[in-house]
Amino acid sequence: MTRTVTTAATDTPGERSETGVLPLASPGAPPPAEGWGRPGRLKVFLGAAPGVGKTYRMLDEGRRRAARGTDVVVAFAECHKRPNTEAMLDGLEMIPRAERAYRDTVFPEMDLDAVLARAPQVALVDELPHTNIPGGRNAKRWEDIDELLNAGIDVVTTVNIQHLESLNDVVEKITGVPQRETVPDEVVRRADQIELVDMPAEALRRRMAHGNVYAHEKVDAALSHYFRVGNLTALRELALLWVAGRVDEGLQKYRSEHSIGGVWETRERVVVALTGGPEGDTLIRRAARIADRSAGGDLLAVHIARSDGLADASPAALARQRELIESLGGSYHSVVGNHVPTALLDFARAENATQLVMGTSRRGQLMRFLAGPGVGEITTELSGDIDVHRVTHERSGRGRLLSTTRSTLPLARRVAGPVAGFVLPVLLTVLLANNRGILNLTSEALLFLLAVVGVACIGGVVSALLASITASLLLNYYFIAPVGRFTIGEANNALALIVFAVVAVTVATIVDRSLRLSRRAANATAEAETLSSLAGSILRGDQAVQALLERTREAFGMDSAELVDKDSRPQPEADEAAVKVPVGQDSLLVLRGRTLAASERRVLTAFAAHVSAALEHSRLAEAAAEVEPVKAADRMRTALLAAVSHDLRTPLASTWAAVSSLRSRDVEFSDDDRDELLATAEESLDKLNRLVDNLLDMSRLQAGALTLHLQPTALADVFALALDTLPETSVPVIAQALDEAPVVFADPPLLERAVANVVANAVRHTPDGKDVLVSASALGSRVELRVVDQGPGIRAEDRDRVFEPFQRLGDTDNTTGLGLGLALSRGLTEAMGGTLTPEDTPGGGLTMVVSLPAAAAAAAGATETTGEAARA
Repeated sequence: MTRTVTTAATDTPGERSETGVLPLASPGAPPPAEGWGRPGRLKVFLGAAPGVGKTYRMLDEGRRRAARGTDVVVAFAECHKRPNTEAMLDGLEMIPRAERAYRDTVFPEMDLDAVLARAPQVALVDELPHTNIPGGRNAKRWEDIDELLNAGIDVVTTVNIQHLESLNDVVEKITGVPQRETVPDEVVRRADQIELVDMPAEALRRRMAHGNVYAHEKVDAALSHYFRVGNLTALRELALLWVAGRVDEGLQKYRSEHSIGGVWETRERVVVALTGGPEGDTLIRRAARIADRSAGGDLLAVHIARSDGLADASPAALARQRELIESLGGSYHSVVGNHVPTALLDFARAENATQLVMGTSRRGQLMRFLAGPGVGEITTELSGDIDVHRVTHERSGRGRLLSTTRSTLPLARRVAGPVAGFVLPVLLTVLLANNRGILNLTSEALLFLLAVVGVACIGGVVSALLASITASLLLNYYFIAPVGRFTIGEANNALALIVFAVVAVTVATIVDRSLRLSRRAANATAEAETLSSLAGSILRGDQAVQALLERTREAFGMDSAELVDKDSRPQPEADEAAVKVPVGQDSLLVLRGRTLAASERRVLTAFAAHVSAALEHSRLAEAAAEVEPVKAADRMRTALLAAVSHDLRTPLASTWAAVSSLRSRDVEFSDDDRDELLATAEESLDKLNRLVDNLLDMSRLQAGALTLHLQPTALADVFALALDTLPETSVPVIAQALDEAPVVFADPPLLERAVANVVANAVRHTPDGKDVLVSASALGSRVELRVVDQGPGIRAEDRDRVFEPFQRLGDTDNTTGLGLGLALSRGLTEAMGGTLTPEDTPGGGLTMVVSLPAAAAAAAGATETTGEAARA
């Protein structure tokens, strides 16, 4: 079992803590107290602002429980020197506070071990979001409370609304005070009881003016800033709504546990039903107005999708309506169900909705008469205690915007269907008339029925209706007695003819519907495969706009696909065959080639949505790329100021102390003392000079303004000069074979600076009793200078980080140096055409390899270049 917990904040706005999820028993905590078999219960007093009386109410709760005979102790209460609150401590047992020293100051803290040893029934612990002074077992007060609860002790605590995580940014916008210390809502939400301590804004301000909250000298500043009437009113509303939400959660839990399906109208919840049609925008806005009439009303939109995936809803329209509902503060939901009224009402009851908004039927009067009651009528009949609003719109009674047979069949089949409906029955009549006596009337009628079904497969239900009429007339005239006349001699034959006509029309209708559904299923499968392919390209990272445009062109078999501005004016002849789809606010997706079917245009809108997202992502990436150099410079500036604040101050302070001592006439210094002070000043000024030189060189490197004077340079001479600039150290630096190394092509002063920094870094990390080895050797057309130390070394994953400016990775003393040395050395080396790379030292340690071009190779390259230029 785990409990979500959070650190505390004080009763003052704008402090900081951390959060986490830890086991109930903290490491090192004592076992639960004997006699307690259950975890303790937590009660939280929640306030809108400091000073509303949370601590007073907590102590009052303790006095009330103590009066009933409950064992209550005050584990920690912060009264802030408020007399009325301090008076509530009378008669309550108080656990002495523990005192902890921190930075030369002693702070009082709750003595957790003393409370656990006392093992009361109830502990009063003020300020749930509080960070403990270092030195105790737990870093946060929530960990202390966690142990008390685990020991079976009930806890009563306090917290302000300003510290809830979900309201952090909202509170900062209202008050202008950043809440650096927050508490996850789940921590307070899991409390067994939450009680709101409420007070009107004017009453709290009067309490402050009387000095009952802050000291008199702080009242004016508080009233004119954080405790303005608008701030307090907004915080009070946040607290009321948050607690109301928790109460509603408790209500929903109770209804679920007790299987209560009826609607309890505790809060207005308006559900709007969307079909994906053009009337959706009207319904959403009407539902939003209904929800706004009741303060705190919820707005929910729901679309019922058929489980077979053959619904006619437009994905683009639903996406647009989802954006609209979310912009109005509502939420969008999609539910799968074959019976729309039942699925719609099940969703509404599950959400405890009080009102349901839906559009009036788009079907005409004839369709309503033939098909019976629609979704709206059935939903209204089954709604029970949910109010149903049926809103008229521009499509009411104008027919459904569904795909018809005519629109889904190709032109050839639309022409062949009626022709076959007339020709097939005639041909069958000729065939059967020439073979009379072979088949009876029943077999002949079945053959005509088969012809009608065939016509339905070719041209749909209209052609099948024509075929059934033609077949009925021919069957009557040629095969039912009396033959050659349209009259029917026997009632039995009349009934057979009527049944044949009804069966023919019914079968033709069913066949036609099955074929249409089959075509729609095939189209849905093709659409799903196309969108799946698009999703796959996005998951693979092909989100560039050009890649998506190419994918769109391939998917629809078009000649071209491009993005154009809406304001651009293409040539008329090129624009006639173009298919245009809006992409975002300012662009159009233009495809040229063949004409797209309506179903393909629907899929194209989904592609356009992805292109729009990719376009926006590309724009944001460009904006981020433009900002990144500014951010990098800002980070560099911040790091520079943080580092320089110490490293400049140290040599300056030493120099100032030495010079001021020498100038003082109050003390007579001996010659030795005077020399020592002058040496201190000189050493400090040398450090300062090196520091400033490093900073200037680094700035020149980053600005690309470093001037190079490359020439043949001996490594032994450079190393000797570099060694002279290093401070004295107990670690010996041994040079090996530097005189024998080839001359390199470099800038001597800059190479000296680079080598000095690399050697200084090696010395700093080499332990006493070890040495630093510097050697050089030729490798092809280059010369390698190797600086080998026997220190702790660097992990492979950290090797690039050591060359970042202001990085002092692994330093045992981070108070010395700016961390510029290796960064500057690599920059200087690369500026001279070389490289600086780290390697492992055999046996442990780090080897820095400075690789530079040999002077001979550089001269040969220059000669060859000059010769080529002369020949040219």
